[in-house]
Amino acid sequence: MKFRILFFVAFISSLSFSQSTGTISGTIKDKNANNQPLAFANIVLKNTSIATNADVDGKYTLKVAAGNYTIVFSFIGYENIEENVTVVAGETVNISKTLGSGNYTLQDVVVKAAMVNREKETAILLDQKKSIEIKQSIGAQEMSRKGVSNVESGLTKITGITKVDGRGLFVRGLEDRYNNLLINDLAAPTNNPYKKIIPLDLFPTDIVGVIDVYKTFNPDIYGDFAGGTFNIATSKVVKSVTKLSIGAGFVTNNNLEKFLLAKDADNIKGFIGLNSPDRALPSILGGKPASYTFTPNQALESFKSGFDVVDTRSPLNTSIGILHSEKFNLKNNYKFSYLLSLNFDNSYSIKKGVERTFANNETGFIYKNDFENSEFKYKNSVSSLLSLNFNTSRLKLTWNNIYLKTTENLIKDQFGFADLTANNNVTLIRTNQLDQSIYFNTQLLGDLGLTVNKNQSIKFGGSFAKTRYQQPDRKFFSGTRDGSNVITSIGGNNFIRQYLDINSDIYLSALLEYNLKFGGEKKQNKLALGYNSNASLMQSSYRFVIPTNVFAPNKFTVPTNQVDSQINEYISQNAINFRESSNSTYKAKLKEINNSVYANLFMKFADKWEINGGVRIENAQRETKYRTQGSFDEPFKKINRNKIYFLPSLNLKYKLSEKANMRLAASKTYTRPVIMEAYPIEYTNADGTSERGNPLLVNSDNTNFDFKYELFPSAKEIFVVGVFAKNIINPIERTFRANAANSTITTYLNSDKANLYGAEIEFLFDFERLSSSLKDFSFGVNTSLMQTSVVVKPFVSEIDEDGNENISKSIETHQSRNLQGASNWLVNADVKYNFNINKNWSNTISLVGSVFGKRIFAVGNGGLDHVYELPVPQLDFILTSKLSQHYDFKFGSINILNPTVQFEMGNGGSSPIIVPSNIIKNFKKGVGFSMSLSYTF
Repeated sequence: MKFRILFFVAFISSLSFSQSTGTISGTIKDKNANNQPLAFANIVLKNTSIATNADVDGKYTLKVAAGNYTIVFSFIGYENIEENVTVVAGETVNISKTLGSGNYTLQDVVVKAAMVNREKETAILLDQKKSIEIKQSIGAQEMSRKGVSNVESGLTKITGITKVDGRGLFVRGLEDRYNNLLINDLAAPTNNPYKKIIPLDLFPTDIVGVIDVYKTFNPDIYGDFAGGTFNIATSKVVKSVTKLSIGAGFVTNNNLEKFLLAKDADNIKGFIGLNSPDRALPSILGGKPASYTFTPNQALESFKSGFDVVDTRSPLNTSIGILHSEKFNLKNNYKFSYLLSLNFDNSYSIKKGVERTFANNETGFIYKNDFENSEFKYKNSVSSLLSLNFNTSRLKLTWNNIYLKTTENLIKDQFGFADLTANNNVTLIRTNQLDQSIYFNTQLLGDLGLTVNKNQSIKFGGSFAKTRYQQPDRKFFSGTRDGSNVITSIGGNNFIRQYLDINSDIYLSALLEYNLKFGGEKKQNKLALGYNSNASLMQSSYRFVIPTNVFAPNKFTVPTNQVDSQINEYISQNAINFRESSNSTYKAKLKEINNSVYANLFMKFADKWEINGGVRIENAQRETKYRTQGSFDEPFKKINRNKIYFLPSLNLKYKLSEKANMRLAASKTYTRPVIMEAYPIEYTNADGTSERGNPLLVNSDNTNFDFKYELFPSAKEIFVVGVFAKNIINPIERTFRANAANSTITTYLNSDKANLYGAEIEFLFDFERLSSSLKDFSFGVNTSLMQTSVVVKPFVSEIDEDGNENISKSIETHQSRNLQGASNWLVNADVKYNFNINKNWSNTISLVGSVFGKRIFAVGNGGLDHVYELPVPQLDFILTSKLSQHYDFKFGSINILNPTVQFEMGNGGSSPIIVPSNIIKNFKKGVGFSMSLSYTF
């Protein structure tokens, strides 16, 4: 009875209130963007606490008590507009406005030339606040302020994400294999088979508008997901602009230092990355191994690239880029625009430290080998984007063309003990290697309004991509160092040449989605029905050429950097000859196909509750073909991994107030292995170690839960606390094995299951809250805390060196442990200060730091403990200055602390470590200093 009375009183009260209130609504447009909707603009009733934000279509609604008000429309970087309004009970008054920057000088941002509104930090915070799904984003403006030059570095500023040297991005402590990548909502291939997604440091920020990071699953993204899905939205054209940028960088102990460079790369062709044809597999060998032996003339003519190295000094790192965009207003309100971006950069890096592997003897664990390692790497990259856009009132079409090319020249010297039992501490192993990747992706994207009001629309897209990863020239020799000379011999696996080519002949991606808005006048509900797919066909070629000693001396001494003249003399005398010695895994093939349909429903109730629920049905297919040892002509063996996944997801959002939300998400997903983790070839290194894929790997099955509270105290502040949990069946993990020669093999396995749970905290604070004199300061920090546990399978399936399947008892040292690759904690933080020299000269200083917790790099087996990756603190200082309307300047000091990157063998093995140090690898990156200057025409 009391409840009924309470309900009746509440009903009468709400009825009375509704009869004494009116509504203000309208649309906010962007004058600088040809009157396009200005998403997330601020609408405030002056001298009250009543406020709201425009939605993605620029629309807003306010319900207020009848009376007279002054309404203020604003957006950061735009002039405010005020207007008096009278609200009458029971009526709606429409006030629509167009905001523009006018002559307003930005005080706290440096605006990019080709920026759209959603690239701004405040707009991104509002987008995060308004969205139903749990996501985080970073835009061009924030990446510019924090001094990042590429997408990969930019993403490390997001909660729970760290960059690991050479191994991509870790999300919530999970390895790269748990991530996925979309470019403009379309699936995108990797250009490197050793990484799950394309290395994002190849994407300069000039061609990127916004990057959305999804840590929870939604039906419209692919189900191959456990860590994060990154969706890169390429830059859009707002106005006609031309921008030229040049930059230079210096890294301590890397630039202006003694540097070893392949002789073939010490020329203009090598500098710009065009020397690979001269270092390719000799055409005389054809497309299939046949143990062909070169005649002396054939060898001298075919091998245009030798073993010689130039001893030089590394210059400064340099970069140059140009961005040009034009926008045209055509008849009938049609619009056409284009954007062209070209970027070239090069860098020189030197890594020096120890490199070791362990073996067991009667008294404990000792070094199998113990090297002083020196790596000299020259890298250059070219990136370009051509985007054509055509818009009408109901149709938007975009054609994007992305081209990326990277070339790396590596000289690696390993000096010391090749085998401690041989008691020889003067062994030198030199690797001379060229890596090259080429990536081309063309996309056609569209959005069509089926009705005038766009309550029904279709989003569609398709892409075609080709990628190629090559080591067109990878060669090494070994011997005994004698001062500046090396004592070596022909035979014993000396002077080996390798040629690796992994070619993705075709990669297709498609998207088709129907959207229906419904739910009364506001049309605040939406149903999305969609289909998307991708298909990839890939094949590899892995060839070996070795010398045979006919009557050359058993040992000879040559200068370490100049061995070619002696080798060529032996060839011309027919004292040695070269022949092909490839094995049966010279070629393998991989076909992957994914077809998916999904339904996604967005519902809003009582202006408080929002629900996004749906299901995705995804058919994931993987077919691997390979041949066994000694077989070059027999039919390929096939391994098929096909499964249909039923992947439900649910996102709940409760609006506690205009400034606070509660969110809950739950989903089912899966994880595919990285290509080379499941690819059936064994990749051999000069020191006898190797990496072998395991084509018997199965996909992981993941169950995911997230709960989050978020508070937006102001347009520039946020406080978020979230907890998450995951259960992973058949997690994929890296481990080490020993082959018949007791050399170390890196390979991969499925464990039984893993459980993860943790918490995330994000905090962005504006010091103006404390004092108006501190309004130019802000502080941001985010942290992720996580616990993991793994149960090991008692038996494992692997492909042996002959390509045969073996089931054996697990030799893991620990039957329960943490998940490989997962950190228990990580922290990112930054402090920002804005100041102006005058009205045209604005500056931003940022101090940005990060650190992650100790994690397992490789799972321990055979009595050895795990190999651990130790914490690496990072601290960067960034200054960005808008010197005038045309000039922008940026200075950065990167990796100020210059910590040692270290990997160590744990002490928890079955026997003690009886050598002085358990460090198996270490190096320092150096402190970087960079400057760039850009001029906008």
